Amino acid sequence: MNKEEMTDLIIASKKAKGLTWEAIAGKLDMGETWVASACLGMNSMPETAAKGLCEVLDLDDGVCAALQEYPHKSWDKAIPQDPVVYRLYEIVGVYGDTIKSVIHEKFGDGIMSAIDFSMDIKKEENPKGDRVILTLNGKFLPYTSW
Repeated sequence: MNKEEMTDLIIASKKAKGLTWEAIAGKLDMGETWVASACLGMNSMPETAAKGLCEVLDLDDGVCAALQEYPHKSWDKAIPQDPVVYRLYEIVGVYGDTIKSVIHEKFGDGIMSAIDFSMDIKKEENPKGDRVILTLNGKFLPYTSW
């Protein structure tokens, strides 16, 4: 079973059971966005977590094995059409150089890790319209000289 087939089965079971990523992650005692990412094929899951997820969703050993496989992290290089994903591209397009400049001023020459990394998504209710709070938390990795 490949990651795409795995994801299809997970999404179908999640929907059939009426579960949210938050509820599934809570049953696994893991982070909501990380669990969603692993279920969507972009991270590998440790064996204990994979078995727990498959138990929660009544999925077979094939899904459990696929969850544990290392992903090939790639995506379509075209500009995405989905409005949510497109807006994230737009944010980086508009603010990417600003983010880079501020990081360099505060930390020096380097990058933010996407490996030693966590992400959190929160909802803030607001009378002018609910707000999305997206927190990206990555370790700073300085460039080295040799």
